[in-house]
Amino acid sequence: MLYFLGQLGDSLAAFNVFRYITFRTAGAVMTALFFVFLFGPGMIAALRIRQGKGQPIREDGPAGHLLTKKGTPTMGGLMILSATVISILLWSNLSNGYVWVVLGVTVSFGAIGLYDDYLKVKRMSHAGFSGRQRLILEAIIGAVACYFISVLGDPATSTSLFFPFVKGLAINLGWFFVLFGAFVVVAAGNSVNLTDGLDGLAIVPVMVAAACFGLIAYLVGSATFSEYLFLNPVPGTAELSVVSGALIGAGLGFLWFNAPPAQIFMGDTGSLALGGALGTIAVATKHEIVLAIIGGLFVLEAVSVIVQVVSFKLTGKRVFKMAPIHHHFEMMGWTESQVVIRFWIISFVLALIGLSSLKLR
Repeated sequence: MLYFLGQLGDSLAAFNVFRYITFRTAGAVMTALFFVFLFGPGMIAALRIRQGKGQPIREDGPAGHLLTKKGTPTMGGLMILSATVISILLWSNLSNGYVWVVLGVTVSFGAIGLYDDYLKVKRMSHAGFSGRQRLILEAIIGAVACYFISVLGDPATSTSLFFPFVKGLAINLGWFFVLFGAFVVVAAGNSVNLTDGLDGLAIVPVMVAAACFGLIAYLVGSATFSEYLFLNPVPGTAELSVVSGALIGAGLGFLWFNAPPAQIFMGDTGSLALGGALGTIAVATKHEIVLAIIGGLFVLEAVSVIVQVVSFKLTGKRVFKMAPIHHHFEMMGWTESQVVIRFWIISFVLALIGLSSLKLR
């Protein structure tokens, strides 16, 4: 919305700043941050009253969780989602198709997560939305989004999968790109969802990934930077830097209330929306494989659950003391803060490795 003020720059130079993506990205960060600060306490109070007993806590989980987390309200993703959407609408170029695709996935995944959280709170159990139905809905949304991404991009490369660290290596997936892209979006959403199990654990790696992909979107959206770095240019994706900025600002605001001991949990409302947004940005910028590196922590959490389930079904034995893997380390004696901070460190290291792919080719 404010982007169009840049059109007044021809008559008044001060308005030229609204044309700059860097300025609007900073504006998106601050807007989302202050929105959460302003409305967060009221939303937490309202959710606490409506939910009563708060989010159901796993009885088979670490013993300390029943004492420290019981009664904490969930659906805090509403804070993140509302701040992100308002900030994007305010600061983005709304004529950019990529912005609407990412926004559509973010809101849709958030709505699925909200319904799931609602059912869990209503039933006071972990039996929320049917897993199969949820995955089918997510897959449909992801496929539609990836179809539009393929239409928005250059026909010569829009359905290609590009490999990091190797200059010019790509495989044209054809229409299979839509299915592959949908898998990336769904996997990202559910991986972040699995990671969200301790206070502050998921939101910081999400912000790290959002910052990385904000930079990646800016670079691949610029013909000059893409040529210099031997990246595949994707015109129009630079605007997704503003979207990433909104995610970071909302995440920072949420972390204020989610820092141990958490006043609120983001729930599936936030984790699915954030993961879906990251996955869609990765597909749009043609950096799906890099997402697996930068978001390696999310991949590790998801793989730990898959390995645990498969092992138990096939052999009756568990590989980990408890899955997702952050609970495994808690059961080994690590404190919650040790797990969270060490996992944050891992996410920073993985982000540096992922960003190195921009130059090492």
